[in-house]
Amino acid sequence: MLSFEYSRRKKIDEIVLIVKLIALFFCAIVFFIEYYSSKIIETEGIIKFGAFILISVCAILFLIYKIWNKSNKNCYNSTFKYVLENIFYMTLFSLLVIISNNNFSQYKFLYLFLIITTTIQLGKTYGLIIASISSAIILIIDMVKIQTSSSICNYFQTDLFLAGIFLLTAWILGYYVEAEKKYRKQLIDLGNKDELTGLYNHRYFQGAIEREIENAKKNSQFVSLLFMDIDYFKRYNDIYGHTAGDRVIKKIGQIIKSKLSNKDIGARYGGEEFAVIIHNLDEDNAIVFGEAIRKDIENTYFKGQEDLPNSNLTVSVGVSCYPDKAKNKEELINRAEDALYRAKFFNKNRVEGYHSILKELKEDIQEEHIDLISSIKTLISVINAKDKYTYGHTERVVIYTQLIAEKLNLSEDDKKILKYGAYLHDIGKIQIPMEILNKRMKLTPGEWDLIKKHPQNGVEIIKSVSSLQRVIPLILYHHERYDGKGYPQNLKENDIPYLTRILSVADSFDAMTSNRPYKESMSFNEALTELKKCSGTQFDPEIVEVFIDAIENKGNYL
Repeated sequence: MLSFEYSRRKKIDEIVLIVKLIALFFCAIVFFIEYYSSKIIETEGIIKFGAFILISVCAILFLIYKIWNKSNKNCYNSTFKYVLENIFYMTLFSLLVIISNNNFSQYKFLYLFLIITTTIQLGKTYGLIIASISSAIILIIDMVKIQTSSSICNYFQTDLFLAGIFLLTAWILGYYVEAEKKYRKQLIDLGNKDELTGLYNHRYFQGAIEREIENAKKNSQFVSLLFMDIDYFKRYNDIYGHTAGDRVIKKIGQIIKSKLSNKDIGARYGGEEFAVIIHNLDEDNAIVFGEAIRKDIENTYFKGQEDLPNSNLTVSVGVSCYPDKAKNKEELINRAEDALYRAKFFNKNRVEGYHSILKELKEDIQEEHIDLISSIKTLISVINAKDKYTYGHTERVVIYTQLIAEKLNLSEDDKKILKYGAYLHDIGKIQIPMEILNKRMKLTPGEWDLIKKHPQNGVEIIKSVSSLQRVIPLILYHHERYDGKGYPQNLKENDIPYLTRILSVADSFDAMTSNRPYKESMSFNEALTELKKCSGTQFDPEIVEVFIDAIENKGNYL
């Protein structure tokens, strides 16, 4: 919509430029007529020489105006530019009136060019100002003539009528411009605004965040992104219906809007999820900002909230920041979503910033392997681009493994190894073509063999890093089964490393509860049932029991 508005404005400026060039052409004609009216030259000579002068004057004026317009192309909305142009034209027209018999001049109509173009570009108020100044000039010239002449100025009444035409033209045209502007704004709002909340919609958000990042890049500034999701909203809708749910969404939208500055952008991202783009604010302060919104919503009463957990209706908030935690739009959105998922999973009604596991890895890796870790980051970005499922999957598996690790009271060292293994377990997918990763049909035997090689491929990538040697079993064996029917080595029961058995449960649970190209996701309850069903065959029964207990205590409405 902004590109449409820019294009429209550009077209208007082009039309106005043509009108002003025509005005300059008329000025050249007037100068020519006035200059030669007092000369006695052969008619043929007047025509030839006059035509040459006229063309020359027009060409010079055109070049001057084009140079001026080009020099101001970056401030095409600049009122200062228009003011300077108006002063130039006002002075030019006034000189023409004065040299062409003052109050008896036939060229007072030239002011209409200026009145019309100013009103179109700047609106009714500026148009009326120019009309008033133009009227004042021609009437002052008449008054001066009256003072210096014994006879009453015969043109005074005509000029009063002309002044009325000036003002009427500016008022009528200005009224039309304002009405058109108001109507256009309504149409733009219909395209950009969410009707229920009054916030911007998802489509506008996508364009706005691109523009904000581009401006931040130019000006070395921050852009923080907040994602907010209403906790237990599905349950609320099930109890009270969608009409009541809409009232909640509208009220939360109003709370968010009340917190925003003129430079901030609030949007309804989709369903019960909101997004806020904060101009030039780092992540720490963005978290404080998100916390203020969260508290306001927590302290606001919503009808029926007593039937929700904790007898309150709340939101969870995820925060990320450009350029500290993301280098482009896609990373910023993904990482804010990751932070939101973490906030939803860990008790809800909280604000979480994006936490980079890769940053932890760098802190634990020897100096000589730092470049490899940077390469791993690049590889993960490539995998994310190829397989849209993998990115969110990796982050969620990290969360699930952390949950199990806490429940099992693992050592800090084991927790760290498990976390790194969860983060890197699918890195071998870099060598699998995109069309296979995203294939909706059943895989061929050859394609399936290629998929089954990704654990070994992942090991090849990190095996030179001595600090990651303990992570290798998690990458290599995360598709082994408890009954020995997995791959790549058909390991069975306790032959599968303990941390790998934890990763296997977390990995499979997220696979079941996520949409894949080839299948719809299960609900949490359905996935937990499937885990119980496969306990002792595909999964370690002890770990399944611990995981189910941990998940059920977190609730089923993420």
